[in-house]
Amino acid sequence: MSVSKLFHSFLFLLFTGLTLLVYVELTQQLTEKADQRLSDFQSYMNLPRTWPSDGPQLYSQIESQAKLQFFQFIHSTDSSANLTKGELNFVSDHPLSPLFKQELPDTRTLEDGRLQLKLATDDLTLNAVTQFQQACALIWAIYLTITVVFILLMMKNKRTIIYASSYVNDLSSHKYNALESSKLKAEFKPLASALENCRSELKKRDEEFAKEHERLNKAAFEDQITGFATRTRFTQKLESLSAEGKSQIGLMALIKASELGIINDSLGRSAGDEYLAKIANCIRHSMTKYPNSDCYRISTADFAVFIPGLVIKDGLPFVENLKAQFDEYQQTINNESIAHTGLVPYEHDSEPGKLLSQGDTAVSIAQTLGPNCFYLHEKGKNDDLYGDTKWKESIGDLINRRAIKFYQQAILPCRKDAKIYNELFSRFYNSEGKFLPTATVIAMAERHDMVVDLDKLIVITTLKMLIENPALTGSYGINISSSSIMQETFIAWLKALLVKQRHIAARLVFEVNESGMQTNLVASYKFVQTIHSVGAKVSVEHFGMGFTSFKFFKQVRPDFIKLDGTYSNNIDTDTNNQFFVKMIINIARRLNIQVISTSVERQEEKFVLEKLLVDGLQGYYVAEPQALQNKAIS
Repeated sequence: MSVSKLFHSFLFLLFTGLTLLVYVELTQQLTEKADQRLSDFQSYMNLPRTWPSDGPQLYSQIESQAKLQFFQFIHSTDSSANLTKGELNFVSDHPLSPLFKQELPDTRTLEDGRLQLKLATDDLTLNAVTQFQQACALIWAIYLTITVVFILLMMKNKRTIIYASSYVNDLSSHKYNALESSKLKAEFKPLASALENCRSELKKRDEEFAKEHERLNKAAFEDQITGFATRTRFTQKLESLSAEGKSQIGLMALIKASELGIINDSLGRSAGDEYLAKIANCIRHSMTKYPNSDCYRISTADFAVFIPGLVIKDGLPFVENLKAQFDEYQQTINNESIAHTGLVPYEHDSEPGKLLSQGDTAVSIAQTLGPNCFYLHEKGKNDDLYGDTKWKESIGDLINRRAIKFYQQAILPCRKDAKIYNELFSRFYNSEGKFLPTATVIAMAERHDMVVDLDKLIVITTLKMLIENPALTGSYGINISSSSIMQETFIAWLKALLVKQRHIAARLVFEVNESGMQTNLVASYKFVQTIHSVGAKVSVEHFGMGFTSFKFFKQVRPDFIKLDGTYSNNIDTDTNNQFFVKMIINIARRLNIQVISTSVERQEEKFVLEKLLVDGLQGYYVAEPQALQNKAIS
């Protein structure tokens, strides 16, 4: 909610409250006056005297002392002496009178009959209504005045902000016009000074970048890891399809290295670079029969290949050969898959955006088919959402079938008093038993709002596995999405489930990504407290990547923090990493939080981390992930 709307809401609530206070005060005053009137009348009636036995005479005598709303006298024996006059339930014509309604009844037994009456209160009510109207007029006149003044001030500030925003946009477009300081006065003077400094600095850097651009222009068009052309060349290729007038056809293959993130996290960046280089070699080997083809690395984990002169059916041998290359490479490393391929046809007038969308769709479908699979997106299939739909169906299917398997990786404790756990990695498979890329499954589940159901599947399957397999001892860490822990319904479901299995809950450690938890510290704190209330623990993974990490774990107080793998990488020679890790350990120790180093891949790294007194070590040098074979998840 904007400041303007928030202020208006606050102002409206404030003056509404003042109106209610005035109403309450007037109501109290009216009640006091009415009670006093009734008390005075009752005092008059209680004086010892002989009352007339005739109704009209009695009415005249009483009415001379008090104005009556209703009068009724019923003689004990003589009905001719009876008298009823006035209205029992008087209704005023004024619309606000019901707010100040007062009833002053008096019923008593006289010597000759029974008397029932109500004192008139219309004068008191009218007076209260008048005072209330006057007070409301004053209150809401003040409200309108403040509102109008505030709106005028906000309009003035808005014009200033619009000018500053426009100026910033001009700077981003490399337009260095002089700043009109007269439009940034008073409290905006610091902004004017900052914009002027920014303009001068950007102009200076722009000139430096222009010179540097000339020097790097040639090197920028070749990827150093794969030797393929870069995305810039790929973009030029796409533009040429619509720019050239001559007729041309061909195939475009998009290849996604779906395991890059896992390899980088578990084995380090160098292993990830080697993985990409091997994929590039597989692509080259498959293209030996297509000498006129072009290869590109278009993003961190994506490749593109253009093969001119072929129609879609002619591309089948290429993708089959490429899958065979990936399958062969997969045999040499411990990975679920290597890459997935989508093949689409193009023509000289193909729209670049549509062509890329079709390629992405083909890759998405290929990922649902199993390791290293490919998919041919034939011409005429223009439903670009088909890939997403396929993923939604696949994720729904694996949730219904509970198609999940676990791998475990041990964490080596470095201190005798350190209580460490084994981490469980979730792996999902399709109806044919082929593994799907985990990162893509989770990303697609988040896109289709199915990640909560996926996390529930992971938790339920873990509990079932531990209950049905008593041979599995110790604690186990399971990864759940940070978006799930932000949802109160999921936390309530998780708590209700773990309360019934407290003996198993005490063996669970829920691992959540730090960056996701930092987006909402309040929700993260509530999640940690809920998990602790049922005896389970929380571990924050990829810790140390955010600027607010220290403040974060001081407020949230998890049980474990798992340092991002970049801290372990070459820590034996990187003194900066050693300094940061030591600082994190010292602070965590004071807060009774255990520190685990991840991506430990060399003996030298292990020795240095042990000297720094980390609580646990995880990585391929310590232990590789192992498949869990048991009746609960097989």
